[in-house]
Parts: sequence; structure tokens; C-alpha cells
Amino acid sequence: MSPQEEGRGAVVRRLLHGAVPRAAWRCALAAALVCGIGLLPWLSRTDPALTVLKARSAERDATPEVLADVRAGLGLDAGPLHLLGQWLSGLPRGDAGRSWISGAEVAPSVLQALGASVLLMAVALAFAAVTAAAVCARTLWLGSRRRLGDARPGRGGAAVLAALPEFLIASVLATVVGVQLGWLPALGWYGPRWTVLPALSLGLPAGALLGRLLADLLPGAFAEPWAPAAAARGMPGRRIARQAVRRCLPALLPNAALYVVGLTGGAVAVEQIFDIPGLGRLTLQAAVAQDLPVLQAGTLALVLLAACVTLAAHGAARLLAGPALAAGALGSLHRPAPPASRVPLLVYGAVLVAVVGWGLPRDPLAVDTGARLLAPSRAHPFGTDALGRDVLARLAHGAFGTLSQALAISAAALVLGLLLGLLPAVSGPLVDTVNAVPPVLVALLVTAVVGSGSGTPALAVTAVAWAPLAAHAAALLRQERATLHLTAAIGLGAGPWHLLRHELLPAVVPPVARHALLRLPAVALSLAALGFLGLGAQPPSPEWGLLLAENQPYAERAPWAVLAPAAVLALLGALAVSAADGMRTRRPGRPRRRGAEAADPGTARVVPPRRSRPAEPELATAPGGTARE
Repeated sequence: MSPQEEGRGAVVRRLLHGAVPRAAWRCALAAALVCGIGLLPWLSRTDPALTVLKARSAERDATPEVLADVRAGLGLDAGPLHLLGQWLSGLPRGDAGRSWISGAEVAPSVLQALGASVLLMAVALAFAAVTAAAVCARTLWLGSRRRLGDARPGRGGAAVLAALPEFLIASVLATVVGVQLGWLPALGWYGPRWTVLPALSLGLPAGALLGRLLADLLPGAFAEPWAPAAAARGMPGRRIARQAVRRCLPALLPNAALYVVGLTGGAVAVEQIFDIPGLGRLTLQAAVAQDLPVLQAGTLALVLLAACVTLAAHGAARLLAGPALAAGALGSLHRPAPPASRVPLLVYGAVLVAVVGWGLPRDPLAVDTGARLLAPSRAHPFGTDALGRDVLARLAHGAFGTLSQALAISAAALVLGLLLGLLPAVSGPLVDTVNAVPPVLVALLVTAVVGSGSGTPALAVTAVAWAPLAAHAAALLRQERATLHLTAAIGLGAGPWHLLRHELLPAVVPPVARHALLRLPAVALSLAALGFLGLGAQPPSPEWGLLLAENQPYAERAPWAVLAPAAVLALLGALAVSAADGMRTRRPGRPRRRGAEAADPGTARVVPPRRSRPAEPELATAPGGTARE
């Protein structure tokens, strides 16, 4: 057996090792989630019979006799545990029960909705891949020509795309492309042409953020010894760029898997705008109506899909890394960037502060019905909304609540993500399960447990915001533990605490912190999405998400009422990207920490006492352990 085949076998053995405990942990989490959903009506302290009756017929009087008939027909008098056990006993036979609202079998409707969501997800992924390639194009071009000092991630375009709300993109595309121009259908789900606009709405922001994360890793890949060695041997730049992408994919695939699942279950607002019978919309409708069989089956389908996608992503990441992952022979992608300009950060921050300061003296609650939907003018620089309130004033006064909540949630998510990322065996299945649940459903569960209030949306977003950061931290730690410098440090007698403090955390914390900054607009958008669906801030609050929700029906008549909060969110995205770039900068003249030489191109972090010969095999080996031509 060749060494390469032995290395592949080691990777497969590592994949199989510990699979049973992870599978058991996933099953336990899925069971806990499904059981929690089964208790939703009782946790919310509402009468499920009354909710089901109103969902069936809003005009029928809820008399005690009618409610008693509903309870008897659904078996509610037996209690939630009996209902849950009865539902679980039918799953091995493929029987997911019958809907409490329509009386139809649940399994066919859930499978049909899952098919629509998977198709939408596949098309959205195609658009996301194209968008990510466009974001990384400049970095790939510069890196393949060994201009590593200029190979920095793109800023403005990716920031704007990642900061735009999916439901806002969907509304604009449906209004402009679908209705005004008539190029593509904007309503329904009848064929391939109906998938384009919703897939664009989902794929553009996801591709922009994924491309930004990939572009953040590419300079470190181009700085590894194999890249200049391959260029010196005459390898074409395109091939070097492909190998650099392959080198970075193992660290990115776990996060990409989260986006795949999020595009399936988290597309509730987009599915509602385009009237798509998807799984996210089905679970939301079932949660609102407390149709437990449909809600449980839909959630279980999302959890199973998340488990399959995540297992495939982890397997692909290990196979791409190849024998080098098992042998501890990877290079480190951690590399300080050259000094970045602080001008964009100062400009974006000054503009945001100026907008907020300009609107603070104005009254955000003053209603003037005679000035409804006025265009921007001197009196109203950003125009007015449907009640004649000044949009600039509402934006300025809503900034404190939106930004403070987003910053607090991002900080909490960063801490939780780093802590749980250090325990991948525990956090991996937990991340998959949490990410499989639509944020809207999490908001409903949190509301049922703690009640409605101003802090409920923040708790709901925090409950899911840590998952991408934990997956990113775990992926980087997996890569960093297999690096040459860590193997050398262990050989020289370094202990676990020293490795964690001086080697692992310095390589993992900066990129995860940059990721948290990049997700700051996404956190604000999650709050906005809850407001758009009626689960967040309530009128007359000037919260940014509520502004988008209130003014979205008037987007065609008064676009400034929607474009103003969208532009501020895009400005927040550009500011977050500039701040993330600033975190990459190492101050000139700052003394390097011990072992930091590996962050620079072509050097090693821990140097062994003496090497008997140069490391030609390392320079002539492609990422993943395959020999270069």
C-alpha cells in the first residue's frame, strides 16, 4: 500500500472514530428539540383547543362545548406526553400523524415542502458560489501572481451585499424585476423561472459573506511555502489559485454547511414574499396555529437535513485536507496582514455619526397625516413614512436600540462561540441542531418560555447567533492542531496550557473576532427580520427592522422610506468590514511574540534544533498531501 493510500485510510479511520458518541448526542438533541416543540402550547400557557379552533374557523364561537369537542377529537385531555408518545410511535411506520387544522396526513405535505425548499436552496447556492467567486477574484488574481502584500480581501461590495436584508432584496426584486419590468415571475412556484428571484434574494447576501471569509483565508494560503515553490517550477497562476482555494476550503466548509441549512429553513420571509410553499413557511404557519404534528415533522426534517449536510461537509473537509491532517503536517493559515488604511473606517464612522446626530433633535413620533409619504426635502431630508413621521428622526432615534442590541448580541455570541468551539465534540452536534431551527421558530419558543417583551427578540437571536462562530472556531482549531509548528512545539515539550495560550488562541481568536464583526449587520438584520414578521419591536418603536417592515408595502410608491434604513444597514456593514480589516493590522515596531515567525511567508513558528536536509518534500507537496506536477 502506498503512503498516500495509507494516509487516506488514516483519514477514514479518524472519520469513523467517535462516530457513535456523536450520533447518540445528535439523537438526544433532536429528541429534546422535538419534545420541547411538543410542549409548546403548554409552555406558552395557552389553550391549544382555542388556538386550533380559531385556525379552523375564526367566526365560530369558542363555547365550552365546542372547545370540549376539539379537545376530545385531538386527544388533548390525555396530556402532552401521551400525544408526543403517540406521534413518535408512528414515525417508524412513516406516519407523522394528521394535521390538527386540515386533518390531512402530515408526511406528504412536509415532503412536498422539503422538496421546494431544497430546490430553492440549490439554486440559491449556485448564485452564492458565483457571488463568492466575484468577491475573491481580486485576491486570487493578486495571490497567483505572488503579489501577496496586495492580496487583501475586498471591502465595499461584499459589505453592501452582506448587509442588505434578504426580505428587502426580495421585495425590491419582486417589485422592480417581477412587476414593473415583467422579466421574471414574482409570485408562485410553478417551474424553474419562478426560482430565480427568490434564489437571488437568498444567494447574494450569503455568497458575499462566504466570499469575504474565503478571501480572509487566501493570503495565508498563498504565503505558505508550496505557493512560491510551485510558481518557481513554472506552475500556471490559475492552478496555484485553485490549489489555494482547495487549501482554504477545509476551514470554510463547516460554515458553508450552516448557510446551506439556513437557506432551507431560514428563508421564511422570502418564502412569504414570493408565496413559496417551502418548509420554513410551513413550520412558521404551524407554529402560529399550534398545529403540533406539522410543526414537529417539519422541525425533524430540518434537523435531519442539517445532520446530513454537516456530516458531508466535515467529511469533505477532512478528505480535502488529506493525509496532512492525520500526520500533523499542515501549514498555518494565520498570517498578519500588512498595515491597512484607517481612512474607510473613519469615513464610514463619521457618516453614521453624522446621520444619527442630524436626526436626534427631531421628533420620531410626531404624526402629520397631511405630510404622508413626502419625498426628501429640506424639511424632511429622508422623506416621511405612511403616517407623516420624519424618516431621518426615526432612523436616528432607532440607532441606539438597534446598535446596542446588535453589539451586545455579537459580543455574547463571540464569547459563546469561542468557548464552545474549544469543545467540538460537544458543540458540533449542538451547532447543527440549533442552526436547523428557523430563527422565527426560536423566537416563538423563547416567547413561549419567557413571555413577550422588548428583550425577547434579543434572546432569540442570541440563541442562534453563536452557532456560525463556534463552527468557525472549531474548524480553525482542527486545522491549527494539525500544523507543523504545533507538532514541533509538542516535540520540544510544550504543555497543553502553553499550546492553547500561545499557539492555538492567537491563531483562532482574531479570525473569529473578525467573523463576529462581519456578522454584526447580520445580527441587526435578524432583529429586523423578526420585526418584519411581527415578532420583534412593536409600533411606534423606531427600531430599524420595524421601519423596514412598516415601509415595505410602500416601496413602489415611496422608495425612500425603505432605501433610507437599507442604506444605513449597508453603511453599518461597510463599517463592520473596515473594523474587521483593522483587526488584521499589526502595529509597526510592535515586538513579535515568541514563535510568531510562522505568520510570515515562508517561515516556521518553532524551529527544530537542526534539520538534516532542506524540506523539499514539503515545498513540493500540494495542500492535502498530493504530489504536485
